[in-house]
Amino acid sequence: MATRAWWTTALVGLLLGGAGHAAADVNVSGFLQQNTAANTGGANPNGRHDKWMEERVQLKLDAGDGAWRYMAKGDLAYDHLGRGDQSELREGYVDYTAGSWDLRAGRQVLTWGLGDLVFVNDVFPKDYEALFAGRPLEYLKRGIDAVKLGAYPEFASFEFVLAPSFRASRTPDAQRFHLYDPMPAVTNRETVKPDQAEGGLRVYRDIGGWDAALYLYRGFQRTPSMRPDSLAAPTKITFFYPKLATYGVSASGRVGEGVLSLEAAYYDSLDDRAGSDFAVPNSQTRLLAGYQWQPWEDFSLGLQYYAEYMQDYGAYLAALPPGLPVDQRRSDTVTVRATQLFLHQTLRLSLYAAYNTGNHDRFFNPELRYAFTDRVWGAVGANVFAGKPWGQFGQLSHDDNVYVQIRYEF
Repeated sequence: MATRAWWTTALVGLLLGGAGHAAADVNVSGFLQQNTAANTGGANPNGRHDKWMEERVQLKLDAGDGAWRYMAKGDLAYDHLGRGDQSELREGYVDYTAGSWDLRAGRQVLTWGLGDLVFVNDVFPKDYEALFAGRPLEYLKRGIDAVKLGAYPEFASFEFVLAPSFRASRTPDAQRFHLYDPMPAVTNRETVKPDQAEGGLRVYRDIGGWDAALYLYRGFQRTPSMRPDSLAAPTKITFFYPKLATYGVSASGRVGEGVLSLEAAYYDSLDDRAGSDFAVPNSQTRLLAGYQWQPWEDFSLGLQYYAEYMQDYGAYLAALPPGLPVDQRRSDTVTVRATQLFLHQTLRLSLYAAYNTGNHDRFFNPELRYAFTDRVWGAVGANVFAGKPWGQFGQLSHDDNVYVQIRYEF
């Protein structure tokens, strides 16, 4: 808490000081939004029939003067499903740009890698509840409090990120979603979050017309693991975030009529490299190949193949307690995203679909979006889930929903 308070105080001071210093170049923008998502198959675990129902306002301040830039983006919302008034600093940072380097300090959204809703080298926090509850896609990414240093010598570009405090991904709320729970009778639960820093490095450059990158990260898993105090007769469950290091590469370039994307990473499970602790995810290799092209005007199509390969599979099987679902050594997922524009690109019809060939996990997200004016747009869509009861999507098979988004931008 002390680290977070320090960051908040420092950030507010920087932004207020920067806004005053850069009064000649200040921009204020934002939006008003209504967002509702209703179940199609039944009630939530808490008995309600809605996944999301809120009004939201976002304000963004962007100021700059020479080498300095200051940005703050914050949300105020009212949730009708029990959470009441809410506020969040989405982003808030100060930038300094020099000739061959730059620096950004504060809350910022970081995106590494090339995947479309598939994350290989993008190790930064996500909001999966936002994705599955029918919120605009921009809310999938969570900002982290960090310092980012960029250096740009002639032979390559470097991006170093240091975050003094850990921020987890947000998983769906168990009161709103039907989540798989292997020990539902154990109600005594606690969550322990890391109190150490995390850091990463991205090195990138053009190689023969291909955008190539190298990634290094050392920190923690973004979603928690669970450990019972006893396997025979558990009375308490502790959720924790195992240590993690990743080493990855990516490349993208023109092939034929489209763009080919390739990505790979090794996830090094630092807390259990032998794979003998059932509560800690084993080390694994992740691979991604994607291709996106435009078969005809105003229509784009993207295909992805994603694979995970678990290391030390024998040790995993030997350590797995009886009664828990068994993960496969290899997991293969294919995805497709199709987008068609109509009416001078004011109407957009899109579909995202993912299918896992092993556990038959399935996720479908069709959406229709229309821009009424330059400032007002609305969207209607659906989230449909299926698969095994313990799969990422299969556990949500009772949480299918339709959603409506309406936004006025200013």
